[in-house]
Amino acid sequence: MTLKTSLLIILITVLSACAKSPTGRNQLKLFPSNKMDTMGIQAFDGMKNTQKIAEQVTPNNFVQCVAERIIAQVPKSVFSGEWEVVVFDDEQVNAFALPGGKIGVYTGLLNVAENQHQLAAVIGHEVGHVIAEHGNERMSNSTLIGLGMEVTNQVLATNQVANNQQIMAALGFGVQVGLELPFSRTHESEADQIGLDLMAQAGFNPQQAVNLWENMDAAAAGQERPAEFMSTHPSPQTRIKKLQDHMPKALALLKKSTTQANCQ
Repeated sequence: MTLKTSLLIILITVLSACAKSPTGRNQLKLFPSNKMDTMGIQAFDGMKNTQKIAEQVTPNNFVQCVAERIIAQVPKSVFSGEWEVVVFDDEQVNAFALPGGKIGVYTGLLNVAENQHQLAAVIGHEVGHVIAEHGNERMSNSTLIGLGMEVTNQVLATNQVANNQQIMAALGFGVQVGLELPFSRTHESEADQIGLDLMAQAGFNPQQAVNLWENMDAAAAGQERPAEFMSTHPSPQTRIKKLQDHMPKALALLKKSTTQANCQ
């Protein structure tokens, strides 16, 4: 592939795949939604085959109840089929949602999320990633970065620049710190905002999202954390500050909600 061809491909790709996120942020999405749904379903099926699924009735009913109320607030344009919710028997404090209507919650999360509202904050956040198509955006961004790095490598090689490999390695680190990590932190903050609105619309108290992240911070006490600029996630303090900034809108949505959360 020639340098001109590579540059042309990058230009056409950027111009043809521009979109807007639910919060109005510019996005690059190269992959069709049905392709992302298929990938999500396949990944979820693989997890169910390799990870232990919780069989206890109480946690399953609790998670299902909270998830159903969050799902009810998701536009059909995001996913029009029936969502699947699975509780995995694992002590990790985590949950996830995938394109194709899949939600997974680990039992370890239930030791940190103290009530239905805090669990709703996590599930709302994870579903927020799906609504904003962050998976598509991350894959698209990585694809475009790969093309850009290839073009840069061609330029350096063509002009016989000294220390070509060292420069490319430095560029790779610069791309990670300068583009990919802030990009990921943007996704986390955006999912927090979308999730806060979802839980409020579903009748959960959005103020409990702040309590949740305080619990998360306490649960991680003593663990070494990277500096925020080197991390894929905002620091707990940054996260809480942004949640509080968005809280007036979320509380207004809660006041308008006709749904009463009752998943004790």
